[in-house]
Amino acid sequence: MSENVVSLHKSPETPDESASVTTLTVVPDPTPVKPIPLWVRSGRAVRTVVTHETTKTAGRAVVRHGLYTFNGGRIVARRTWDGKTGARYERMLRAAEAAGNYEVAEEWEERLQRFREARHRRRMDLLHSPVEAAKGVGVGVGMSIGVLVALGVVMAINNHDITDVITPLTATIEFIGLLIRIVQVVWPYAMILGPLFALLGMWAVGSKQLAAPAWVMPANVRTSEGEPITPSIVVKALRDLGIPAMRTAIKEMGDAGASMLGPIRIAGCGVEVDVTLPSGVATNEVQSKRRKLAENLTRHEHEVFITIPQAARTVRLWVADSGALDEPIGPSPLVTDETLTADYAKGKAPWGQDLRGDAAALSLYQRHLLITGLSNQGKTAALRALALWAVLDKTVEFRIADLKGAGDWAMFEGLATVLIQGPTDEHVIEATEMIEGLVTEMERRMEQRRLDPSIVFPPLIGLVDEAQVAFMCPLKTTWVTEDGKVKEGAPYGGSKATSRYFMAVRKIHNQGRVVNVLMWQGTQDPTDQNLPKLVREGAHTRASLALGTESQARMALGDKAVDGGAAPNLLRPGLDKGTLVVASDGIAIPAGQASITVRTHFIDDEGATAITDRAKAMRDGFTPLTLVEQGKDRDALADIATAIGESPRPLTTDVLKRLAMLDQDAYGGWTNGDLKRVLEAAGVESYKSHGRMVIRREDVLSALANRDDEDSASAS
Repeated sequence: MSENVVSLHKSPETPDESASVTTLTVVPDPTPVKPIPLWVRSGRAVRTVVTHETTKTAGRAVVRHGLYTFNGGRIVARRTWDGKTGARYERMLRAAEAAGNYEVAEEWEERLQRFREARHRRRMDLLHSPVEAAKGVGVGVGMSIGVLVALGVVMAINNHDITDVITPLTATIEFIGLLIRIVQVVWPYAMILGPLFALLGMWAVGSKQLAAPAWVMPANVRTSEGEPITPSIVVKALRDLGIPAMRTAIKEMGDAGASMLGPIRIAGCGVEVDVTLPSGVATNEVQSKRRKLAENLTRHEHEVFITIPQAARTVRLWVADSGALDEPIGPSPLVTDETLTADYAKGKAPWGQDLRGDAAALSLYQRHLLITGLSNQGKTAALRALALWAVLDKTVEFRIADLKGAGDWAMFEGLATVLIQGPTDEHVIEATEMIEGLVTEMERRMEQRRLDPSIVFPPLIGLVDEAQVAFMCPLKTTWVTEDGKVKEGAPYGGSKATSRYFMAVRKIHNQGRVVNVLMWQGTQDPTDQNLPKLVREGAHTRASLALGTESQARMALGDKAVDGGAAPNLLRPGLDKGTLVVASDGIAIPAGQASITVRTHFIDDEGATAITDRAKAMRDGFTPLTLVEQGKDRDALADIATAIGESPRPLTTDVLKRLAMLDQDAYGGWTNGDLKRVLEAAGVESYKSHGRMVIRREDVLSALANRDDEDSASAS
């Protein structure tokens, strides 16, 4: 439509007035209006109809149900062909040969031969069947007529009417005629309904098998998130990996490609299946296509793991239930079991669960530890969970520097012999001096070890959380000369040989393990600046939470672990909080893997405080024993009383450890039997408490006092 032109002018109301009012005048636009052609309007309407979502849905439905019918017919024809021929046996035979299982191939060949022999016999029988059938029909008709005539004779005698002789025969003929008339009436409808029922049957088969492309399926079917893992799904996922040799081998196997698969077993929150690869396909080819395999299985990449079992040319697939890895795991045994204790040398810390849902425990014995990850991903919680277990062993001593200073380690007050909390440069100086103190203790132990190689030292662990703060500290050592000048020396931080913190950590990594002086560190966002190469490679246990890049993953875990499939950079920040990729010989890692993924237990501050309170109660009255001179005559009962200390009911295993610390030569080889022998001779009995053997302190002191009284009486 054309628009009208609106003009404005003023006109006076009276001749005398100078004021005027505004008047609106509408002037038609002289420009001619060009009408929209009919074909344009029709085209727009058609386009609107065609592109409407309802039209698309209807079109997909038509195509989908048509393909259900067509592909259902193909499936029925294939099944019929398999039933009438030996195609199934030949397919199985080829599959077994492709898989290299020649014993199974021979078995299928025998079955094929038996099928062919049975089919040959059936065909030979068909050559004689017409004659036999004709004879049978003749005999049957003759007997039937005879029976009907005999029945008619009986009726004629009974009714005294000779015409009843043919009555049964006439009734039979009329019945046959009725059947013929019924067939004549029904036959036209059967010719129409028969094909319709056949098409309906093929549609039912096709719809049950979902025999249509994904793009025509409904939205709720097309998004097959979380569908069950079946042999056919696994075979299709492997076929579509893009490995030519794999695809060719599966194509030759036909539908029997599932012969590559072992049984699908439930494994934790997912399923597990072993896949025997066909000849020409290497296991590392499948491992390198983890993401594509996961997507083919309608899973996310973090929900599919590929490992190498003992069997040759085999990969083991573990596929999680969709969304199962996003569910939290249960509480830590340290929280739920108040009687749980630790054994640094022989025990393992309950850290969490692996992806299969099995318990994941880590041995801390003589292993330096490094945990890295992005900020706020659970690094401190994972590190603290290990320390909370280790502190339940009375012999373990901690010296802790928390360079974040947020109170995450406040519950260790009174347990750690050194506890530094704060992020400032002054706190870094204190932490550096703490680590240098560990070096001094390590050198002292090394000297004692040189004099007596049999000495076993109690574990001493230096723990630095947020260690990147120490490495990035710019301060240098300063001192004032005699003339009042301030001099600068070695820096506290840095990654060079002049750095005090760096060199102290390196010394502990080099020699601390053999005398049970260990270094645990937690750091954020590893780089060469805040985590030097020599320091990170000195850790025996390396674990990483979610990281940003593969280069960071290599810094955190090492090239070997990353090349073997470790990928903390694929963890989802925030969603996978508390999930670690661990490379260590202190944890059970499946054969063929370089790392394992662990979902750690989260212990909150309240639970951590309760655990440290238990540890303080266990250590109440216990003073660490120092080594004494060797070679002196020992009083076993008195030494047992000394080893018990102020503990009211110590464990017999703890008493044995303390005796060994008193005198390694005298008590280093003692067993529970030796301890029991000495106690029983003094009239002291050991008994069980919560399932573990303990000794009552007052019983030992009473026996020792009674013995001294008897000695005094005999002397007098």
